[in-house]
Amino acid sequence: MKKNSSFTDTSRLAESGRKVYDISMTIEPEMPVYKGRQEMAPKLVTLSNHDSASHHQSQITMNLHTGTHIDAPLHMIKGGARIDYFTENNLFNPCQVLDLTGVQDRITAAELEKLDISEGNFILLKTRNSNPGFLKKNPEKFIYLAESGARFLAELVPLPAGVGIDALGIERDQPDHPSHKTLLEKEIGILEGLRLNEVPAGFYTLLLAPLKFKDTEGAPARAFLLK
Repeated sequence: MKKNSSFTDTSRLAESGRKVYDISMTIEPEMPVYKGRQEMAPKLVTLSNHDSASHHQSQITMNLHTGTHIDAPLHMIKGGARIDYFTENNLFNPCQVLDLTGVQDRITAAELEKLDISEGNFILLKTRNSNPGFLKKNPEKFIYLAESGARFLAELVPLPAGVGIDALGIERDQPDHPSHKTLLEKEIGILEGLRLNEVPAGFYTLLLAPLKFKDTEGAPARAFLLK
């Protein structure tokens, strides 16, 4: 069967001279999940197929914080803004990818201070998490954003449009989730579950398309970088 290119590739964008990176995770039952918790893995069930019916139909059950997804303030803050806040805003954001692949455990303010960060962009943190197989081998030891790093980003003027990371959570093992709260209290959206292995540090346009849920604390999203 001949493939329809308008549905299967990004060639139309590429024709404009732009490099296009798909930085989304593939949704599948065996995908990496937060700290390896299998209750967060998507469950895909075939309801009917062409051997038993006239059509093929599937059903998926998935936590909203599995794979590439956005955390809205409500995720950690009582009465915080819901995902509608992000789905109603511009899908295109100026973006800066920061290379933090040398970090061994957590990203602190000290690491971020060494970098030339342009304020007002959507900031993406590229770490060893993006190395193929890293999250599968180290489900509970992923690289994360420490509280001091979150405070550093939340004090930039103007504020970042959002902060993204190539882990299934922006922090781990910090009591009371201070990195989340530091960002979300200022309505800086958190984008988790990115794949940045092929993406050089630099400036891009981020195309971010969360599913259009109403009144939820987060949503799965598809994300592309346009150079």
